[in-house]
Formats: sequence, C-alpha cells, structure tokens
Amino acid sequence: MWATNPDVTDVITREEQTLGPEEQVAFRDLIDFPSTTYAAFGIYRYPAKFIPHVIAYVLKNYAHSRAKVFDPFAGYGTVGVVSRLYDCDYELWDLNPIIEVLHRITMLEPREIRTRELIDKMVSSEEEFMPDWSKFDYWFPPEFVPILTRAWGFYHSLDDEHARLLLTIPLLKASRNFSFDDMGRMKLSKSPKSKERIMQLIAGDWKKRFYETVRRETENVLQRLSEYQSLAPKMTKAVVRGGVDTLSTNLDEEKDILITSPPYLQSQEYIRQAKMDLFWLGHSEMEIKNLSRLEIPYRNLPPRPVNSPTFSVIRDDIEEEHIKKIYDRYFHGILGALSRLQDKITSRLFFFVGRSSLRGRPIPIDTIFAEHFTQMGWIHEKTLIDTIVARRVFSYHVNPATKIEDRRTATENLVILRRP
Repeated sequence: MWATNPDVTDVITREEQTLGPEEQVAFRDLIDFPSTTYAAFGIYRYPAKFIPHVIAYVLKNYAHSRAKVFDPFAGYGTVGVVSRLYDCDYELWDLNPIIEVLHRITMLEPREIRTRELIDKMVSSEEEFMPDWSKFDYWFPPEFVPILTRAWGFYHSLDDEHARLLLTIPLLKASRNFSFDDMGRMKLSKSPKSKERIMQLIAGDWKKRFYETVRRETENVLQRLSEYQSLAPKMTKAVVRGGVDTLSTNLDEEKDILITSPPYLQSQEYIRQAKMDLFWLGHSEMEIKNLSRLEIPYRNLPPRPVNSPTFSVIRDDIEEEHIKKIYDRYFHGILGALSRLQDKITSRLFFFVGRSSLRGRPIPIDTIFAEHFTQMGWIHEKTLIDTIVARRVFSYHVNPATKIEDRRTATENLVILRRP
C-alpha cells in the first residue's frame, strides 16, 4: 500500500519551491449567481461539473473583452457558457461528442413554443428509432421499448432544429429514468435500487409519466434559457469540438488563457457514463467503443517528464505496482497534454483540481501541477482553496472495493500561473 504515513500530502515545503501562497476563498460568495445550476449552467447531468462561479471569477479578474479562452477538458462546456457573459471568445475540446449538442442548446434564444402541442405530436408519431447498441435489451425493459423508440423516432424526424434541440435534454432525462441505470452513480450500472425503480414505474401509469416528464423538462429548459438570456450573453466567437483526444491533439491558434478542470485521478470514464445518451443521439457502437479506448484507464501512455518533487516522493512511496501504474498514467497523460498545449498560451493558466484519494491518501494534484509548470518557466501566483458544497461524483466514506477509508479532502483548488 503506502510505505509511509498516508496523511502526509505536502511533502515538500512551499518555501523550498518558490511557490505562491495558498488562500481560502468561497467562490459562491465572490460571484453573484443565484446558484451553481442557474440559467444554462446545469440543465444536463454531467460528472464533476465546473461550477460557473470559478470561471466567472477568473474572467472577471484576469480577462478582457474579446480575450481568447481555451478549455481542453471542457466536459459540459461551462467555460463557454460563462465566457459569453464576459464577452470572451472561446475554444472548447472534449472527448465526449455530446458537448457539441449541449453547446447548441445553450446558444438557443427562447422563442414561443406550444409545449403540449409538441408532445402531442410526439405521442401520435409513428416514426421509430432504435439505437445501434448490442446491449440495448439489457438496459431497457421490453414494456418501455415501443414508447422510447417512437419518441426518439419523432425526435430524429424533426426538421425544426430549434424544437429538436429543446427536446434533447428532456428526452435524455426521461429515457434514462426509464432504464435500469442507477442514476445515483456516475457510471452506467444496474443496482437493486434501479431495478426497484423500474418495477414501480411498470406498476403505475408509466406512459403518462414518461410524456409528463418530457413536457416538464422541456418547460424547465425554456426557463433556464430565459434566465441565461437575462444575464445578457454576448455573441462571441466559439469553436466547440467533441470527439477530440486532448492527450494527442495540438492547438493551432494562440490563446490568452487556459482554464480547465481535468479529469479526476480515479474518475476518468466519462464515456462509460454518457454512452446511453450518445446511443440515443445516433452515435454508433463502434464510434463509442473507439472513444472509450481513448480514456486514460484504457491507454498505454508514453512516459512524460513530471517536473515535481512532490510527484516523485509520493510515487516512491507507492508499493503496489498496479496503483503506481494508475498514478503514472494519470500524470503522464494529463500533464503531458497540458505541457504541450501551454506553448500556445500567452498569458495565464488556471487549473481547478481536487485532491483525489488514491488508496486512502489524498494526492496534492494542485501542488504537483504548480511545481511542474514553475519548472517550465511559469510563475505560480497563488492557489485558491474552495470548499466543496455539493459533490456530484458518487462517493463513499469507505471504498467498498478496498475497504479503505476515503480521505479525500472536501476542497477544490484553483492553481493560478502566469507568464514571466
């Protein structure tokens, strides 16, 4: 396991490395958004989502109008949603292709739509769509298949892109609710709890409930988009690319700011969580398998220099080879990509990271990142420490697989670096 005390996380003093100070903050108090899910910030369930207050803090204090902002691990796309509020151009990448659809939804301007009339057309539609998914029958009870395939047949037959985009998230939510997926977890998985939910649905008026869910969620999306428009987003330049392997892709154009929240140390299987939605949206099984193979846990990544004494000390302390492999693969992949991409960043780097637990030991990812990039010539100004109010990633006090107490800290840290 660990050769020394797992509670020791800051193994090298900050003074030894000329790192900047650490400061406690509460981003939710610094930026005046009603909540982390207000407007278009939370209309789709996404693991480890960037809270908008952090991005707003960065852009308010370090960007300027028409600044070029880049997020190479964009996930839900919150960096883009917030960048429009501060009149910043942005480029977003993510391995998950759903980011392109989500971005188009957040860009919609609210217009009058007869929601009930739209749902009535869905009910009467005879169009059908069956996902290209060999395990479809495993995830959906046969009773629900006709209503699901016809609802999605109607969706894919719509010529009105505005209406189709409005229905996207409501249909995804309703379809997942009518599946065997345990929605309390952040990976696609069955459980006794999810099976019980399906049995309860089957015992009731599930057809009415399905369409009522779609109608209610459609009205919710309209409300969120109206809230977003009230914040006066600007029509800035945007490049949004899904299906991008950030670990091997180069940035063509210089950007002023890189701001990102990279994948967690042991929560990197986002395609596995999202694949049900991707199948409904029309992606093929082969495409999704190919994307899954690009996620960090399934790749053999070449070694990359990690210029961090803290990284080396912790690595030397890991006794189990497979844990050392997880550790190496993460930092070689993430820091390898960010080290390559920083060449095109002219002003500042911002990394929002937590201290994920590995075998019960919190790993100081923020310190490792700060050390690494200062060795590359960047100046570490400071790290802002924010307390996590709500965690979306499924977690345990004790890991059920290892029986080891999860000592992950309840904070996330914003590492701020600048060019000399």
